[in-house]
Amino acid sequence: MPNYRRAFIPGGTWFFTVNLLQRYGNDLLVREINLLRDTVRQVRNQHPFRIDAWVVLPEHLHCVMTLPPGDSDFSLRWRLIKSGFSRALPKTEHRSEVRKAAGERGIWQRHYWEHLIRDDADYQRHVDYVHVNPLKHGLVRRVRDWPYSTFHQYVEAGVYPEDWCGVVEAVVRGDE
Repeated sequence: MPNYRRAFIPGGTWFFTVNLLQRYGNDLLVREINLLRDTVRQVRNQHPFRIDAWVVLPEHLHCVMTLPPGDSDFSLRWRLIKSGFSRALPKTEHRSEVRKAAGERGIWQRHYWEHLIRDDADYQRHVDYVHVNPLKHGLVRRVRDWPYSTFHQYVEAGVYPEDWCGVVEAVVRGDE
């Protein structure tokens, strides 16, 4: 079993990528966006954290999160978000024998990617990455067209212009 090393810095800021187990063709997160929002809200009420940047895509999400001073337990928050979301869904997903034996649902990948933000430039790179992600995945032609993102709050605050990253023209593939 791998020996995961995590940086636990009280009051730190992290970038996360959290994936559904079944990624191909899965739109669960945007289909159940209100449930996800409610779950995050409930966890934030019990275990505060600041959402610096967030984007929800059909089968994964990215987040830049800051914990309160003296608190480094981001694992607790992700466990509660993932389990709360899963528990509220009907049990219709395929589960492997391993997951059945462990009493686990087949909604989320077990692990997530986390990166401790080290300085202002690192912070800005990760916030930009969060916001450009729907464009990167070809879900929209303009960043502003993706509704499940904190990008819109950044535009309202004057951090980004509404046309940040411009317009990506559709790629036409033919026999050429």
